[in-house]
Amino acid sequence: MRKTLLLLSLVGMFWSCSDNEDGPVTPPPPAQNNGNVIGSANVWVTNGSKEKLLSGQPSLNIYDNNATDYPSVSVDFSQQYQEIDGFGAALTGSSAYVISQMNATQKEALLKDLFSEQEGIGLSYLRLTIGASDFSLQDFTYDDIPAGSTDPNLEQFSIAEDEAHVIPVLQSVLGYAPGIKIVSSPWSAPAWMKDSGSLGGGSLDPQWYGAYGDYFVKYINAYANHGITIDAVTPQNEPLHETGGYPTMGMTATEQAEFIKSSLGPKFQQAGLTTKIIAYDHNFDQPSYPISVLGDAEAAQYIDGSAFHAYGGDVSAMNQVHAAFPDKKLYFTEVSGGEWSTDFSSNLKWNVGNIFIGTTRNWSKNALLWNLALNSNHGPTNGGCTDCRGVVTVSSSGQVTKNVEYYCLAHFSKFVRPGAKRVNSSNFDNSLNIRNVAFINTDGSKVMVLLNESSQNRTVSIVVGETKINYSVEANSVATIVWQ
Repeated sequence: MRKTLLLLSLVGMFWSCSDNEDGPVTPPPPAQNNGNVIGSANVWVTNGSKEKLLSGQPSLNIYDNNATDYPSVSVDFSQQYQEIDGFGAALTGSSAYVISQMNATQKEALLKDLFSEQEGIGLSYLRLTIGASDFSLQDFTYDDIPAGSTDPNLEQFSIAEDEAHVIPVLQSVLGYAPGIKIVSSPWSAPAWMKDSGSLGGGSLDPQWYGAYGDYFVKYINAYANHGITIDAVTPQNEPLHETGGYPTMGMTATEQAEFIKSSLGPKFQQAGLTTKIIAYDHNFDQPSYPISVLGDAEAAQYIDGSAFHAYGGDVSAMNQVHAAFPDKKLYFTEVSGGEWSTDFSSNLKWNVGNIFIGTTRNWSKNALLWNLALNSNHGPTNGGCTDCRGVVTVSSSGQVTKNVEYYCLAHFSKFVRPGAKRVNSSNFDNSLNIRNVAFINTDGSKVMVLLNESSQNRTVSIVVGETKINYSVEANSVATIVWQ
C-alpha cells in the first residue's frame, strides 16, 4: 500500500555551551527584568534550512522570577501522565539486509550512531515483522508448506529466514541498547491457515485459530533462544487493508477479539509468556475498531492496549480511545516518509508536530517510524511502496545519508529515555504556531520539545513554578531543551 503522507557525530560538542562548529547560533532573546540566574539548560536545534541539524546551542539561563512579557507555557512536573517506552523504527527484512551488507566498520558506526545513548541518538524501540512484509527480500512465513497441505502441529515451523539477517543485526543492536523494546506484527498467517490459500489477502480460517496462537508462541520462544525478548505483538498489521501484491490479511474487529480471547491470550498464559498483546495496529481514521475489540471483556483481559498508524485520520483518535478505555495503553507503530514529500522543512514540522508531539500528547507510550534503513533505490521492496524513505539511506558503498526522519527521532530518542513520564504543559496561543510537549526522565532531568511551525522567530518563556527559561525559537525549527 502506498504510504500517503507526507556523519552526524553525537559527541561532546552537543554537550558544550561554546562549541558552535555544528551550526549557527540562535540569538538570545531580548532583555527583560528576569531576576537572578539559578541554573542553566542545554538546547539542541534542527531547522528547516538544515543549517542546524541537532546542533548544540549556548546554554539558557534559568531565572528565579517567573514574570515575563513573552508568550509563555506553564509546565507542572508533578502532574505526570503515561510512561514512555521509547522511540524508534522498524527493522524490516529489507532494513536488516541493507545494514548487513555494510562492511563491519561501517555497520558498527551506523548501529552506534542509531542506538548508543552516549555516542548516538539512543533509539530505544524497534518493530519487527513476523514473517515477510512489503519490505522483505521475498514472500515467506515461518510455516510454508505445499499448497493443499496443512501442518496443525507446526512441525515445519522455522525462523531460518530471520536468522540470515534480522537476528544477527538485532544481536549487534543489543550491544548498544541491551534494554531495547520490540513489538512484532505479522502481515499474514501462513497461506494454509487462510480462507484464500494465499499470502496476499484473505482472512484467517477460524479452524486454525488455535494453531495460529501456537505460531505466535513458537515465534516468541524462537527469538528468546537467540537472546532476543519480544515485548509485545499485534495480532495483525493493518487488518483493514488487503492486497494481492504482497502479504496481507484482513481481520475484522470481531474476528480479532475472537482470536485473542479464544487462542492468543490463553496460549500466552499457558506458555507463561508475559509478551503484551496490542490490538488494532492501523490508521487513526477507524478508532471504532480498537474500541470494539477492547469492548469485548473476554478479549480485553488479555490486551495491553491498541496501536495506530498515520496514513489516514487524525492523531486525536488516540485520545478518543484513551477516553473510552483509560486503563488501556496506547502505541504509535508506523508512518513512512517518501519521495512524494521531499521538502525537509515541511517534513520536519509534520513529523515532529503530528507524530512525536501529537502522539505523546495523545497518550502514546512510543513513536515508531517505518523502515530503519533502505538502499538508494528505496528498497529492497517486495511488492509494496516503491518510493518510501528510510530513517537513513545506505548507498551500495556503505555511505549513510541521514534523512529528515533521523533528526525528528533524535530530538526525542536521545533525550526522552525509557521510563520517562510525560508531564502537564499548557499550550501556546494558536496564532503563534508553536507546539510543545514536556517529560521528566527517571534521573530527574527535565525535557521540553518546542516546534515553531511559523516563518518567524518567536521569543517565549517556559514557566515552571516560580522559575522560568526564556528562549528564542527560530522559524521552522524544533528545539529540545534539557535541564535538571
